[in-house]
Amino acid sequence: MALLHRPGRPAPTGHPRRLARTAAALAATLALLPPLVAAGGASAQEVPAADVDVHVNTQAALGRLSDTARGVNAAVWDSHMNDPEVAALMKTADVGAMRYPGGSYADIYHWETHTAPGGYVAPGTGFDAFMGTVRATGAQPILIANYGSGTPEEAAGWVRYANVTKNYGAKYWEIGNEIYGNGHYGSGWEHDDHADKSPREYARQVRAYAAAMKAVDPTVKIGAVLTAPGNWPDGITGEGDPGDWNHTVLSQVTDVIDFVTVHWYAGGSDTSADTAMSRLTRLPGELREVRAQIDRYAGADSPRIGIALTEVNTNTGGAQLTARPNGLFAADAFMTALENGVFNVDWWNTHNGPGAITTVDGETDYGDMGMLASGSCTGDVCQPAPNTPFHPYYGMKMTGELGTAGDTMVAAASSAQDLSAHAVHRRDGRLSVLLINKNPDAARTVDLAYAGFSPSAAAPEVSRYARGDSDITDVTDSGASASRVTVPPYGMLTVTLTPKSGTGPGASAGGIPGTPRLEAVTDTTARLSWPGTTGAARYLVQERDGAHTYLVGETTGTSVTLRNLPPGSTHTVNVLAADSAGRLAAPSDPLTFTTGTPADAACTVDYHRDTSWGNGFVATVSVRNLSDTPITGWTVDWDWPTDGQSVSSGWNATFHQSGRHVRVTAPENAGPLAPDGTSTASFGFVGANDGPNPDPTVFRLNGTVCAGG
Repeated sequence: MALLHRPGRPAPTGHPRRLARTAAALAATLALLPPLVAAGGASAQEVPAADVDVHVNTQAALGRLSDTARGVNAAVWDSHMNDPEVAALMKTADVGAMRYPGGSYADIYHWETHTAPGGYVAPGTGFDAFMGTVRATGAQPILIANYGSGTPEEAAGWVRYANVTKNYGAKYWEIGNEIYGNGHYGSGWEHDDHADKSPREYARQVRAYAAAMKAVDPTVKIGAVLTAPGNWPDGITGEGDPGDWNHTVLSQVTDVIDFVTVHWYAGGSDTSADTAMSRLTRLPGELREVRAQIDRYAGADSPRIGIALTEVNTNTGGAQLTARPNGLFAADAFMTALENGVFNVDWWNTHNGPGAITTVDGETDYGDMGMLASGSCTGDVCQPAPNTPFHPYYGMKMTGELGTAGDTMVAAASSAQDLSAHAVHRRDGRLSVLLINKNPDAARTVDLAYAGFSPSAAAPEVSRYARGDSDITDVTDSGASASRVTVPPYGMLTVTLTPKSGTGPGASAGGIPGTPRLEAVTDTTARLSWPGTTGAARYLVQERDGAHTYLVGETTGTSVTLRNLPPGSTHTVNVLAADSAGRLAAPSDPLTFTTGTPADAACTVDYHRDTSWGNGFVATVSVRNLSDTPITGWTVDWDWPTDGQSVSSGWNATFHQSGRHVRVTAPENAGPLAPDGTSTASFGFVGANDGPNPDPTVFRLNGTVCAGG
């Protein structure tokens, strides 16, 4: 989010402004059928040469799709919010969550009187009417308790009405919307009546809200508001605060919350959906950093706390919002977030209202952040009839073609930047692959390869959404094969394959192991354990690198110690059960962990981020020599965890960066580093970050790994 990002702010018109491996490679089954014909019905002689390779590995699970995976926002100022067509459309798209009462309106909205002082409330948008739409959709509500002008008692009353009086079973409750936008950091779009607007006070109030609400219904899930790492005001420490928003809040609430919420708008100086699609590469790192922050403060309890992405869109205004590129972005964004550890993604918005009128890909773009038309006008340009779907709706709907609740997301990797690939291994054994061609001018012909999956000889089922399609279209008879398909320009295909008889997890007597847990970790070892499963003769622990996996551990029990791991290295592993015949069942959910640094190292490095401002920071690094001999002419090396981090300028040393690697060399007049830690060398620098800004995990002094300071 940009500095002045104001998602959900009540606007006068009644519409909110939004804003080293120890591994022998596990034998991969690459079952490729001979190329038949390309999608679109060309003859076998006309099949173009493939220009993209996509590799899918069903042995690398990314997690299960939840029943709330796909969601949308609904707002009390939207007079079409509860039209019958909305429920029908959302049910068809397999929407499982609907968020209410609408962004920043949540912090001025009083549920019992159905009023929002200072804002507009449309007739027919009260809580019971909203729940009628939720139930007709077959979804669950995600409700935002009023933090800005409400009280814990008011929120508890809403829980009582919803779950005791009306028996709605409302499970997910956020405490406020974007509370970090309450003016504490200098920008104030979010209403907040509290005299103390600090993250410390928000954390204190979250504890009060959680206590009051769970006293009414202990089964409700409480969510606390975080800011997306790398987005304003991430990294900024307010006056008198012990840290920035996320670290201050999480340090005080992890024992009483059940999930956290973040919002993500691709943003950037270019607000086009095409640019937003390229900026999606930042999202996995940002979500990993959210999980790392939860891990830091929740410890072993971290897996209990979920992450919900309760608002997502390309930008908070501008062009390419209803046009085809944003439909591609929607599909890509939903799956990218879900593959990276969130249980819910909610599009902003169901209806939103028109903005700037432009022409994109030969179509009128209404500058509207909604999935469905509101029927409103900008000047003499009017939208289609209310509830006419825009392209983002079909992008979300296409992810429903890919998989539903309980299905397993698996690793898929594309060789081309302009073609995204996502894959889901279905509970019935089928494999679905979603291919998104972001090139507006050229079709992409894709060679598909598989590990852990052998497709049958049957032609795959194929669904398409591309130019000329008014809805997702069945093109199964177009001639696509299991090994090669062609994706139209600015188009999407979902290819669903059946497994060869007698292959795949369904042929194994083993079940799915439970999610592995990190029991202990050192600088070079990690001890893992997991719940066992029936039919398992042994368990394989596989590490994932992209869409490829490597065997790193094997045991007949339910725990293993991985050894010879590099200090400060991050690993993602799955556990698979093999039956007595050696056939593998489906993989467990993944575990990601990072090794530490040696406790008995011959040096220490203390890395301290002095200040941050969202896309930049100042850091100081102090080095001590713990060996028994002095060191003259030192160098300090580290690698940044993400591509967007860099050193801009520095002092008391010479800095050189190549890719992610940084080398810092002592100045010419520097004296030796004395032995036994009796002297310290310090240097500092100004850094930049485009996206998340996690600290480096390992430092080396003259090539020797150091302990943390």
